[in-house]
Amino acid sequence: MGDEEAIRRRFELLDPHLDERTRRLAAAAEAEAIGFGGVARVARATGFSRLTIRRGIKELKATPESRPEGRRIRRPGGGRKRTVDTDSTLKADLEKLVQPTERGEPDSPLRWTCKSVRRLAGELKRMGHQTSHRMVAEMLDSLHSFI
Repeated sequence: MGDEEAIRRRFELLDPHLDERTRRLAAAAEAEAIGFGGVARVARATGFSRLTIRRGIKELKATPESRPEGRRIRRPGGGRKRTVDTDSTLKADLEKLVQPTERGEPDSPLRWTCKSVRRLAGELKRMGHQTSHRMVAEMLDSLHSFI
């Protein structure tokens, strides 16, 4: 049982520094180093499923080219959607706020506004939009006609 206690202690020390994938690879490396019965010992010591450890062993033995999507942990497309994509009126409301204060030649592709992005963000928030000054700056930049 001394081996399992040592394995458990190593994982307790490493846990705050590992993500899902590296945790699985560390468990797999430990099991491979033990040899026969290593998967079962590591599973008992860490609480990981044997399937997870076996999958980690497969990943360890895979060549870097055959690893899916390089160093990504999750599939692309996950996470929170951008505010511009979920709030259909945000861009139109921003353009309405900028329109009265914009400067420059109407025929010129280059325009600018006297309002700061923080002030614009504050006005959009008062209108009920969830946004920030960074999002406003990105939206103005995506319009390609403002400085």
